[in-house]
Amino acid sequence: MKLIYDVNDKPTFSENIVFALQQMIAIMAATLLVPMLMSSYAMSDGVTTLYFDPAAALFGAGIGTLVYTFFTKRRSPVFLGSSFTFLGAYAAIIGMNYGYWGVIIGILLAGLVYVAIALIVKGVGSAWVSKIMPTVIIGPIVTLIGLSLSGTATSWMATNGGADYSLLTILVGMVTFFTIVYVSVAGSRIAKLIPFIIGVGAGYILALIFTLIGMATGAEALKILSFDSFAQAFVPFSFSSIFSIPKFTIIQALTQHPEGLLPIRGAAVGNIAITFVPIAVVELAQHIADHKNLGAIINKDLIRDPGLDKTLLGDGIGSIVGGFFGGAANTTYGESIGCVAITRNASIYSIIMAGVGCMILSFFTPFVALINSIPKCVMGGACVALYGFIAVSGLQMIKRVDLGNNNNLFIVSAVLVTGIGGLSLNFGTNAVTGGPLLVITSLATALIAGILTNLIANGGRMATGEEIDPLTGVVESMGNVEFEDPNKE
Repeated sequence: MKLIYDVNDKPTFSENIVFALQQMIAIMAATLLVPMLMSSYAMSDGVTTLYFDPAAALFGAGIGTLVYTFFTKRRSPVFLGSSFTFLGAYAAIIGMNYGYWGVIIGILLAGLVYVAIALIVKGVGSAWVSKIMPTVIIGPIVTLIGLSLSGTATSWMATNGGADYSLLTILVGMVTFFTIVYVSVAGSRIAKLIPFIIGVGAGYILALIFTLIGMATGAEALKILSFDSFAQAFVPFSFSSIFSIPKFTIIQALTQHPEGLLPIRGAAVGNIAITFVPIAVVELAQHIADHKNLGAIINKDLIRDPGLDKTLLGDGIGSIVGGFFGGAANTTYGESIGCVAITRNASIYSIIMAGVGCMILSFFTPFVALINSIPKCVMGGACVALYGFIAVSGLQMIKRVDLGNNNNLFIVSAVLVTGIGGLSLNFGTNAVTGGPLLVITSLATALIAGILTNLIANGGRMATGEEIDPLTGVVESMGNVEFEDPNKE
C-alpha cells in the first residue's frame, strides 16, 4: 500500500481539519448508537430506564482517544469509540438496579483488566503474542473481524436500520459505496484523501431528494431520511438548540437516579465484576488483532513499538476516562482502521484533531443533530468499504501462509468457519435478563479454536505457517510501504 501521509507526517492545518472530520464521520454512527441502545435497557420493573447522552459518549470517545494517543506515544493512528461488546453487560447491570454507578464501576473494572495485563506484558515482554497468535492465526482473525461486521453493513443498507426491506435504501447505500470507490480510484489527489466524506455526502443528498419527493407525494416508502433529530434540537428553538452541555454520566450518577443512589457494596461489586471482567479478558484478542491489522497497513509492528503494554494501557485508561464522561467503554474502531487504509492517511495528527473535534462538537447541538440524521443505509454503504478493507488486510496476511500445507489449511479453516458461523460459548444464566451469565464471543472462540488446532496439527508447538523462501531460507516479507510526496500532484 502506498501511503500518502505516514504516522508522523503533518498535513496542513486546513487539510487536517477535513481529514479529522472524515475520521469523525466514520466512527460517529456506531459511537452514538451505543448510548441510544443503553438508554433502552429497563431496570427490574421493566419500565424505568436511564439516560445515556450520545453527545456525552462523543465527548468520551474524543477524550479517550487523546488518552490512548498519549500512552502510545503518538505512534498508533486509531480512534477509540463506544464498544458494542459490553451491551449485554450494560443491560444486565441496569436490570440489577445498579444504575449509573453500576455502569461506571463496570467500565472501571474492565479498563483495569487491560491495565493489569499491560503490567504483566511490561514484566515478561510481548514475544508470547507472536507465538500464541502467529500469522496463520492472526491473518484469518483480522479477516474475520471485517467479515463479522459485514452483516451490519448489509442490514443497514437493506432496512435502513429498521425492520422493512427496501430496494430503495439498498440503492442509496450502493450509490454511497460506488462514489467512495470512484473517488478513491479516479479522484484528484485531495479527493482521494476524503472519499468517505464525498461518498457519505452523495448518499445523504440522494436520500434527501427521495425523502422530499416522498413528503410531497405522501409516499412513505420514499421517506428515507428522518428529520427527528433536527426537530428535537430546534423545536422549540432556544439557546440549547445551538449550544448544550452534554449530560455526562458521572454528573447523572451524582445528581439523579430513579431510585436514589443505590448502595454499591461488596456483593454488588462482585456481581459487576463477574459481568464485566470476563468480557474484558475476551476483548484482548480483538485488541491484539486490531493492532496487528493496523500495523500491517502502516508497515509498523505496533506490538513491539510502542509496545503491547502501551497500547493496552492506552486502551484501558482511555476507556475508563471515556466511560467516566460518556457512560460507554471505548475500544479501537475497525471503522477508523478502515478509514486509514482507504484514504492512505496514517497521520497521528488527524487522529488527535478528530479527538479534539469530537470533544468540541459534542457541545454543538446542530452538529450532533446532523450526524444523527445520516440514514443507516448511507452508513451501511460506506461500511461496505470500511469493513471490506479490514477483511482484505487480513487476506494480505494470509498470503504469507503456505496454504499448500494441510496443517495450515486446518488452522485457517478452524478460525474462519467457527467465526463466520457465529459459534459462541455461553456459560450460566443471568437471573435478571434470562440470558447467559458469560459469553465468549465468536471471535474469541475462533481464536481459541485456531490456537488449539495449531498445537494439535504441529505436534504441540505453535507454528507460524509462513512460507519459507527456498532460496534464502527465510520467511517471505510483505514488502515495504511506499510513501507518496504529499506535495506531488
